[in-house]
Amino acid sequence: MSGSDAFRRLLLEGNILDADRLAKADNAAKARSIPLERAIVALALADETAVWRSLAKVHGLKFVDPQKLVIQPEAQQRIPAEQIAQNEALPVLFKDGTLWVAIDDPQRTFVADTLGFIAGCAVQCALMPPTALRAQLRRFSGGAASAATPGKPAAEDASADAPIIRLVGKTIEEALEQRASDIHVEPFENRIRIRYRIDGVLREVASLDQALLGPLTSRLKIMAGLDIAEKRKPQDGRISFRASGRDIDIRTSVLPGNHGETIVMRLLDKERGLLSLEALGFEGADRERFRRIIKRPNGIVLVTGPTGSGKTTTLYGALQELNRPDVKIITAEDPVEFNIRGINQCQVKSRIGLSFARILRAMLRQAPNIILVGEIRDRETAEIAVQAALTGHLVFSTLHTNDSASAITRLIDMGVKPFLVSASVQAIMAQRLLRTLCRNCRQPYQAGEVELRSIGIDPGTIGATQLQRAVGCDQCEQTGYRGRLGIFELLELDTSLRDMTFRNEPTVRLREYAVQSGGMSTLQQDGVRKVLSGATTIQELLRVTAAM
Repeated sequence: MSGSDAFRRLLLEGNILDADRLAKADNAAKARSIPLERAIVALALADETAVWRSLAKVHGLKFVDPQKLVIQPEAQQRIPAEQIAQNEALPVLFKDGTLWVAIDDPQRTFVADTLGFIAGCAVQCALMPPTALRAQLRRFSGGAASAATPGKPAAEDASADAPIIRLVGKTIEEALEQRASDIHVEPFENRIRIRYRIDGVLREVASLDQALLGPLTSRLKIMAGLDIAEKRKPQDGRISFRASGRDIDIRTSVLPGNHGETIVMRLLDKERGLLSLEALGFEGADRERFRRIIKRPNGIVLVTGPTGSGKTTTLYGALQELNRPDVKIITAEDPVEFNIRGINQCQVKSRIGLSFARILRAMLRQAPNIILVGEIRDRETAEIAVQAALTGHLVFSTLHTNDSASAITRLIDMGVKPFLVSASVQAIMAQRLLRTLCRNCRQPYQAGEVELRSIGIDPGTIGATQLQRAVGCDQCEQTGYRGRLGIFELLELDTSLRDMTFRNEPTVRLREYAVQSGGMSTLQQDGVRKVLSGATTIQELLRVTAAM
């Protein structure tokens, strides 16, 4: 007999439900795609405690009776309050070296592994009715406990209605079809605006009635494993979505606003083919120089730029070139955006305290040749990365700075000593992404003198070269652009730059020296090369680099 059948039999034999009410609950569970026990309670067909007592018996779990609950102080002290709230598991008893925690879903016993890592002891799960558990979590943490478990819709939530489920699914699928990198759900006074970011530019695709905001927000929060009751604080989560036979990872960010919560979803296609450095638009002398740099045995190589500028893709391209059977490569990422065969990839899990710094320390005991740290966010991570570079490891990472020279100052501002930055950093590459012209509709034209000078081109130097301009057609949805490529600024530290870094000279001086010595082409200079080759337009280059 299956667990589901045994549960039904217990409900009937214990007179918790009769056959008619059980059939009614079964129909509701199937219609709303929720577990049977939650449908029973949502429809008020039986007492929640009696239902969960039977559920615990079927799954072979201990049962925590809310009426007899006495929480042992020693058990509470084993787990930090924020971890209790995040994992939705209440420590109730510590006995014979084992910590017992209460959960409300028998499918979530995996939290025992997570909490065992934090508590440093064996952890066992017991079952407790959801209403009582949420009340205890709220009392214990002093805030709102999570109202929904990741991947498990709440029965009473309006988001279980089929039209909202279809709307969310259709929105995500349409965004993927249109090659969108982000979906933005933005509430206003009288409407909800839906926008996709396609080739780095936001485009409005729908305007929904304001009345849909509650159900839409709840559905997305439930999918992302967020607290649907919490509307005052920002939240971050992840959605696993399958479309057209592909697994899509969706990073979800919720931010409270004037007219409701704004939701941004970042779409990551894990099965998408990785790009080579050439496909990214990295070419010429800089590409060969970068290839030479990444083959060095130690040091730090940084890639900088704003969010969405392709930094991670560039680093993956570098790792692909270095990935050989005789080289051990370990990465720490948040999240793991692509799976690369032959590379050990580790996911940051802040919920259990598995930060970049903690993974990086553990990495060094694994005897790697090459390390990738997804992002240097704080002094601790920066210092460990520097020490790793100085002890014979090649370290790749990213920073959020506007240009390559600013990365040196940023590391020093984080608290890394200038002499350590000078000794460890090998090269820094800044990058941006430009939209490329649609090959179906682009047209040649003769650019005017003012246009050419706006990007630093002397009109007398281009001869008969004709530039291309955007027109627009059905293939590019009348934008004139389709796809993107990178522009790059590679700064390699030579002896003079190391001396200047050691003396902590300002960013402006570092940049001036790099350009004047001929060792660095700026982002705009690389962009000009792309404009002259007909890959993009003057207007697009100015859009991305004019403010720099």
